[in-house]
Amino acid sequence: MAGGNERSMRALKEVWKRAENSLCADCGKPDPDWASSTLGVFICLSCSGIHRNIPSISKVKSLKMDHWDDAQVQFLAKHGNAVTKATYEAHIPIYYYQPTYNDCQVLREQWIRAKYERKEFTELGKQLPYCDGVKEGILWKRGRDNGQFLPRKFLLSEREGCLKYFTKQDAKEPKINVKIDVINATFQPEKIGNPNGLQITYLKDNKTRNIFVYHESGKEIVDWFNAIRSVQFHYLKVAFPIASDNEIKNRLTRNFLKEGYMEKTGPKQREAFKKRWFTLDHRRLMYFKDPLDAFAKGEVFVGSRENGYSVQKGLPSGTQGNFSWHYGITIVTPDREYLFTCETETDQLEWIKAFTSVINQAMTPQEYAIEAYFKFKS
Repeated sequence: MAGGNERSMRALKEVWKRAENSLCADCGKPDPDWASSTLGVFICLSCSGIHRNIPSISKVKSLKMDHWDDAQVQFLAKHGNAVTKATYEAHIPIYYYQPTYNDCQVLREQWIRAKYERKEFTELGKQLPYCDGVKEGILWKRGRDNGQFLPRKFLLSEREGCLKYFTKQDAKEPKINVKIDVINATFQPEKIGNPNGLQITYLKDNKTRNIFVYHESGKEIVDWFNAIRSVQFHYLKVAFPIASDNEIKNRLTRNFLKEGYMEKTGPKQREAFKKRWFTLDHRRLMYFKDPLDAFAKGEVFVGSRENGYSVQKGLPSGTQGNFSWHYGITIVTPDREYLFTCETETDQLEWIKAFTSVINQAMTPQEYAIEAYFKFKS
């Protein structure tokens, strides 16, 4: 650590090594080595870059490379992550999504700006743009057939318990009207090709439909995301009155467990393996010809170990289908085996880890009903 006298350096190290300061105050990444000299929080390098974009609120310095004078060290000692969080995170709505270091830039940036710049969580009962129970506005939506993004009017209503979108702003009837309890939303900037890209999925006739949208404003798209979570939360509170708030929170929007390309063969296991884009959304393994397809070409239900499901490394001996990738995976179900290949061993191990995490979980009554539908359909 360059510069500074010995006393300041010792004092800084003492504050830095407090347990409360061992994780980034904003994303939870271990061992943060930057801090805000105006907010008093210890943060990681990535979050420090976001802080640097709001210089009127936060001034950041490296704990290893920059000089800290006595007054700045005393300020850090007086504050730190615990004290500062108690102020800026005092009244976060339970449904508000608090991103981690694994989340995308727009989620982390708007979380930081919401806390320190807009001070959304410092006062109890503060009116927030995502807690009104209704949200209406224009989002750019990708066309199902032509792939073009066009402006569409979206309407989210807690009273009606649904999300609608209209092909024209003055249209009387919506193109879709989706019940809020079958909706999922997850940020997909790389897949959509826009830093504010949001994937909205919903179930129709027990099949998954994808909608890809974005907004030019990072704040607006994150407000939409949290508005969906808010409406879902209040809907589920009514539907499940004895469930705790945390139980309901765990049923709100979720990130996919794993996505990526694999090759698959058909049920006879003699067909050529075809490259497909796979999405594992808890117990639903969906595959698409293209990552931005509106509908899956097929879905596989992944149940629990106690119900006869398992995942195995490699393919059964004598597998006849032609495949170009050589890192195999076999999913065993009570009815048949599903065969996949991955391009690399790393992909293979990551997919096996994701499948194992699902298979090791006990099934809920709702999941038994989904399993029964899959068996009936097949």
